[in-house]
Amino acid sequence: MSTEIKRGRLGILVGGGPAPGINGVIAAATIGGIMEGFEVIGFRDGFKWLAAGDTQHYTKLTIDDVKRIHSTGGSILGTARTNPAKSETSMHNVLDSLQKLGVKALVTIGGDDTGFSASHVYRRGEGKIRVAHVPKTIDNDLPLPGSTPTFGFETARHYGVQVLRNLAEDARTTARWYLVISMGRSAGHLALGIGKASAATLTIIPEQFRGAPVTAEAVADQIIGSIIKRLADGSAYGVAVLAEGLIESMGEKGLISAVPGGHLERYGKVVRDDHGHLRLGEIEFGRLMKDLISHRLEAMKIKSTIIDKDLGYELRCADPIPFDIEYTRDLGYGAVKFLLSPDSEKFGAIISFVDGKMMPLKFENMLNPKTGRMNVRRVNVDGESYDCACHYMIRLEKADFEDQAQLNKLANIASMTPEQFRERFGYLVGMK
Repeated sequence: MSTEIKRGRLGILVGGGPAPGINGVIAAATIGGIMEGFEVIGFRDGFKWLAAGDTQHYTKLTIDDVKRIHSTGGSILGTARTNPAKSETSMHNVLDSLQKLGVKALVTIGGDDTGFSASHVYRRGEGKIRVAHVPKTIDNDLPLPGSTPTFGFETARHYGVQVLRNLAEDARTTARWYLVISMGRSAGHLALGIGKASAATLTIIPEQFRGAPVTAEAVADQIIGSIIKRLADGSAYGVAVLAEGLIESMGEKGLISAVPGGHLERYGKVVRDDHGHLRLGEIEFGRLMKDLISHRLEAMKIKSTIIDKDLGYELRCADPIPFDIEYTRDLGYGAVKFLLSPDSEKFGAIISFVDGKMMPLKFENMLNPKTGRMNVRRVNVDGESYDCACHYMIRLEKADFEDQAQLNKLANIASMTPEQFRERFGYLVGMK
């Protein structure tokens, strides 16, 4: 590493939701920073206390403090979703607090929103504070080069697959359907990764609608079509995985329209966080979809037991698998290396690795000039990887409507004539 900076403090903070591997970044950045002459301090609860002008909520970090935390889940510094860029006062407090504490360099660990806040610290600090942001989210939706994942994703998928496999066996044993809502605010990477690797019956993600309006009714019909097709094959069970990002794609109005009488409060509150995002966890999306599907199945005289299950909180603080342990060590090391480099005097950056080489990505190149936030990396639904996922799902396809014998069988299960079934479900595959 360069030895250009030898004085002052290196600060570390964590923002946004938890992800496996956070402690690995903290450990690597702490050890690397101390070895390069920094005094390292960790701020509690992200930007929360700094934004309030509180300079007391920090901890001096030593090598002994962090040398064995790299394989543990959670965050020894906690985390919070405070957005200091939301007001002039909050941002002033952050910069003033960092200056008072003698912080010359800052490592932020977080997702899109924390990266946005970090970019403001660098820009408003006018070079007085060097900033390196380590991208973190189990959603895997940050636009890193190529197919580079965000840390935490691989661990979350690993444990998510274990849960899905258990649910699939329970579904088979008890002849029921599980409706699993997987975390993933804006993209379907986690839902698809879990669904594909666990051989779920089908997975539904926002990207598959290719920009067309997403409705709860269309999502329900896809699942109902899968239930009917499974019954036609003699199976009364299955597991459907839904990305929670479908909630944002539907929007508040879309959710209200799906609820009888528009009483969305039956399924939770519509609440937004400091960054303006819907708090998806406040809405019982799985229960809403279960009720909608059950009501439609009853109208077709189809009996099916459906259990809704949210999947995400169980994954966020899991102990990281070796992939993320190694990856986060690279990222923490890379963050310190960047902060010690001449480049960090010129720009703040998001730390990334490509082919084993650290690649700092300038904030201004990663942030959307209109929104000020990073663009979302979505699932490529035009690639062979997604085609492969769809190939092994059980869902209505054009062939089901073109084969008269199959169409008759499906229609009979739904208590419809073939013409009625085509009219009712054909739109799902462009056969109406």
